[in-house]
Amino acid sequence: MDAQMRAMISALRHRGPDDAGVWLDTDAGIALGHSRLAILDLSENGHQPMVSVSGRHVIVFNGEIYNHVALRRQLQDAKSQPLNWRGHSDTETLLAGIEVWGLEETLRKASGMFALALWDRQERALYLARDRLGEKPLYYGWQNGVFIFGSELKAIKAHAAFEAEIDRNAIALLLRLSYIPGPYSIYKGVRKLLPGCFLRLAMGEKSMLPEATTAEPVAYWSFANVVEKGLDHPFAGSDGDAVEALDSLLRHSVQQQMVADVPLGAFLSGGVDSSTIVALMHLQSSRRVKTFTIGYNEASYNEAKFAKAVAQHLGTDHTELYVSPQQALDVIPRLPLLFDEPFSDVSQIPTFLVSALTRQHVTVSLSGDGGDELFGGYNRYIGTQRWWDRMQVIPRWTRRLLSHGLMSISPAGWDHVGRSVARFPGGGGRRLNLGNDISKLAGVLGVEGGAALYRHFVSHWAEPGAVVIAGNEPPTVVTNPPLDLKSIVEQMMALDTLSYLPDDILVKVDRAAMGVSLETRVPLLDHRVVEFAWQLPLHMKIRNGQGKWILRQVLYKYVPKELIERPKMGFGVPIDSWLRGPLRGWAESLLDESLLQREGFLNPAPIRQRWHEHLSGRRNWQYHLWDILMFQSWLEREQQH
Repeated sequence: MDAQMRAMISALRHRGPDDAGVWLDTDAGIALGHSRLAILDLSENGHQPMVSVSGRHVIVFNGEIYNHVALRRQLQDAKSQPLNWRGHSDTETLLAGIEVWGLEETLRKASGMFALALWDRQERALYLARDRLGEKPLYYGWQNGVFIFGSELKAIKAHAAFEAEIDRNAIALLLRLSYIPGPYSIYKGVRKLLPGCFLRLAMGEKSMLPEATTAEPVAYWSFANVVEKGLDHPFAGSDGDAVEALDSLLRHSVQQQMVADVPLGAFLSGGVDSSTIVALMHLQSSRRVKTFTIGYNEASYNEAKFAKAVAQHLGTDHTELYVSPQQALDVIPRLPLLFDEPFSDVSQIPTFLVSALTRQHVTVSLSGDGGDELFGGYNRYIGTQRWWDRMQVIPRWTRRLLSHGLMSISPAGWDHVGRSVARFPGGGGRRLNLGNDISKLAGVLGVEGGAALYRHFVSHWAEPGAVVIAGNEPPTVVTNPPLDLKSIVEQMMALDTLSYLPDDILVKVDRAAMGVSLETRVPLLDHRVVEFAWQLPLHMKIRNGQGKWILRQVLYKYVPKELIERPKMGFGVPIDSWLRGPLRGWAESLLDESLLQREGFLNPAPIRQRWHEHLSGRRNWQYHLWDILMFQSWLEREQQH
């Protein structure tokens, strides 16, 4: 058992290069292992696995509890005798809280990001728990009668009992969303613990209960409840009151998340979210804040100049790296190992590059993620409510008929119409590529209801079942939303927070950063900020055709408006042109028709059709093709190991 555990720890060495430990109870058949990235209390007093003072509880913990000093004070108040602390780590604070309050109450009191496993020697029970928004990952499952869990799939795969087969239904989800949402993973029988939940597994006389009797996860914090409560009890103050309240909450969150016993900095893109975080760090720091950004020579993808302007205004210690196409391309072979399962958000490449740059200077970096979901920043939110209300005036059967009519002509046919119109007098002579726009319009006209509209917006392959052989999409929060909100924009924001945020954005940041042993922290996702955001009326988030209104007002107190105001760019790379250029040979080999047939997972016909259309320039299928290429690249590595 010790050798198995050490193999699993070795697979996670990148997440914790500073220390490692194993704790065994051979009689109970329990082994806990930990690979440590030392952030608080760098001494041996922070070593894990950690045993509580009473000896009852043993914990392995990944993450940070930002309010652990306040929790220590509460614990001292709850005890009649002074507590004898061995060190000043948040892990020790958690253990003490569990001894006094129990696990569930301690989780509710804690503010932070984490995944943990707790063995209760008295109850003979194992607990797994994950933070509220899903910043830290936790996988688990039964394999050949052994219950295995870990921060990444590579740790689970390192166990000798692992032999899970690829889940074709998960591939279908990947093609739909570009990620595999929880609780699913790429392997059958291996699940992701959902955010805000804990899982309890009891022991029998001699061994763990069989898989069939494993309890379901229990929510100690529910985002759906937060949304409903916030909408039922909206913020009653003025615009100014709301701005001041948010400013105060964010300053407190940033202040807590700046605590570390190692060098700390921040990602800075020059956008609203990251600029707000850096401005509040600057406000509360006694030394120059270290900031990091990457740039491209392709002007349409380059935000580095905006980040530099913000950095100069705030006086940060700014580091930027202009990345060549070759440097970005060199990351691609690393992606299957970095993410463990197929993952096809193209911004995974710049996220890894900025993480690698940052780790050369600091061990912890704050990030601005979460602002779009909480404060209405995505382009798909802007104007959607007004447009949707107008579309409802048209009878559903009329919309369906119009959609069917538009789709009866192929995109190439619409492009031909556009070229013909351009040749007419008054056509301007400019080629009109109508195909993509008409396809999008037809798809939107055909949807029925807010949830369906959201699914349309986030879908890559509209019919993954036609591409994945024997693959059927299982239910997710996208298909079965736990909320049915009157406002279609708020419905989309809620669904993004339940799925896109934890399973795409936070996965991307965690794996890219931890792949180079960098801890990232996300102040906007402090649960008190999230709860306040959902009390705010929508007009405080989206106003005059622009998102994140209230967050901008906070930022403009510290950074001039003219440094920030510009169209939203995103954090991407020119995959579309790369697939026609430097990546063409690599892509062609993975999309080879005979290879696809031999592997037996994907139907070659629709893939080859889109590949040819993309190469010809008739259509831009970069995202659809990247989904396939990331699966194929992952599968190639899977078959080699």
